[in-house]
Amino acid sequence: MREKINAAMKDAIKARDARRTTTLRLINAAIKDREIAARGEGKDGISDEDIMALLQKMVKQREESAGIYAEAGRAELEAQEREEMEIIKEFLPKPLSEEEVDAAIKAAIAETGAEGLRDMGKVVGVLKAKYPGQIDFGKASKQVKAQLGA
Repeated sequence: MREKINAAMKDAIKARDARRTTTLRLINAAIKDREIAARGEGKDGISDEDIMALLQKMVKQREESAGIYAEAGRAELEAQEREEMEIIKEFLPKPLSEEEVDAAIKAAIAETGAEGLRDMGKVVGVLKAKYPGQIDFGKASKQVKAQLGA
């Protein structure tokens, strides 16, 4: 994952793409910060899953910022946030469609033998293990709850 990001940054520098270069440097800085924090906790480093979670967090931050800028009438800043968001999303796996998420939830419920809301954590745990970075777990949790509660 890191190699892919570094290679993209080298390409962006060569192409003199300022927005892309800046965004990729932000990603690298965030990864280094996370690695330093992990070393402080006694861990050797961070995994690709940790990097994916970090990238997802960065996308959500930019979505929120873009919304705030849109409400404030700052179209140029909103566009900048959306451009950064698209660059970051290139390094995340393709998200599942609504139908695929629904099918994945049903499969996870069947796999865990979940029967009620008390089994919700097991189902979400299976989804997180099988589909890291491909599902918005905020929305998926609501769907799991609806299916188990019915």
